[in-house]
Amino acid sequence: MRSKRSIKTMHAVCLATLGLANGLAGCARAPSAPPPETITVNVSYPVERDVSDYGDFTGRTAAVDSVEVRAHVWGYLDKVNFKEGAMVEKGDVLFELDPRPYEATLNQVKAKVAQDEAQLAYDEAEYLRNLSAKGAISRSDLDKSFAARNVDTQNVAADKSVVAARQLDLDYTKVRAPVSGRTSRFVVTVGNLIQSGDQGGGTILTTIVSVDPMYAYFDVDEHTALRARKLIREGKQESVRAGGYPVTLGLANEDGFPHEGTIDFVDNQVNPKTGTIRVRGRFPNKEEVLLPGYFARVRLRIGKPHSGFLVFDRALDTDQGRKILYVVDDKNEVTVRPVKLGAMHDGRREIIDGVKHGDRIIVDGLPQMRPGMTVEPKVVDMPKNPESTSEKSD
Repeated sequence: MRSKRSIKTMHAVCLATLGLANGLAGCARAPSAPPPETITVNVSYPVERDVSDYGDFTGRTAAVDSVEVRAHVWGYLDKVNFKEGAMVEKGDVLFELDPRPYEATLNQVKAKVAQDEAQLAYDEAEYLRNLSAKGAISRSDLDKSFAARNVDTQNVAADKSVVAARQLDLDYTKVRAPVSGRTSRFVVTVGNLIQSGDQGGGTILTTIVSVDPMYAYFDVDEHTALRARKLIREGKQESVRAGGYPVTLGLANEDGFPHEGTIDFVDNQVNPKTGTIRVRGRFPNKEEVLLPGYFARVRLRIGKPHSGFLVFDRALDTDQGRKILYVVDDKNEVTVRPVKLGAMHDGRREIIDGVKHGDRIIVDGLPQMRPGMTVEPKVVDMPKNPESTSEKSD
């Protein structure tokens, strides 16, 4: 049996060994990390201003008047009195057909008028003589002279109607511009036989399109149309059909929507195949910037102007499918703010819900942001995206 002294000695050795191990472990432990540094971030206050919602659509320009010029009569083309592509006024003589056949026909019917007028003069005198000599002639002879005079009167009237028709044919040998506008090329040249277009078909001589004003047709989707009608019922938008409703247009090589016009037509039904309704804008075109057939971008205001908050579009982040902003609170801690987005206005995004006056929104360094972290905010002006054709508004 071990003595009590040996047991105490072994116990002391164990305690010493354990203390040495603990000391070595304490020397090997790394020093604790310093607290993270507070980073500086740029923050901006939301821009508050009146904005208008809008819808963007694609369309095509079209002339108000577009006419295929045809002749009313047959004939050989004698003259072309305009330059291809030139502006013409309504009533200008564009083409001249050979008038000689129609002049001859007109002279013939005029001679028939003179002939029947001479016969009328004779029968009128005969009737008056018989009328003054009632006792010397029979009732039958008086009636015959009266009828002959009346027949001559109607013959003269019919002849004059024929003269008017033949005069019209002669006038139609000069083909006039039915509308004012710009001409296309002339399809036929001098010497060709021109067919009349009165009975359908006929020879197309040229086309004329009006230039000022200009139409733009575009299709509005059903969702936007329903939204607009709801706003009209609530008194938050003027009726588009009432006339004078503003619309803007931009061409493929233009920034924004520099052409201003008004809505002058809305179709009476939705196309069930496309789910859209056809709308037409009317645009002044004194400088002839617009030509029929151009592709156009059309912007239509939806609703009346309202106060809105605008933020830098790139300050937005996504969290599980929802859009968020990082906002610095009064303790300089980062908080996450879910938001509802609106349209772009002058390079900034409207926030419909989720932002209030005085919010300090972080506008850069988003990948480093974590909810609850402390930052050093630096206030800067709210940035905006470089303006593009899809962002300019109002």
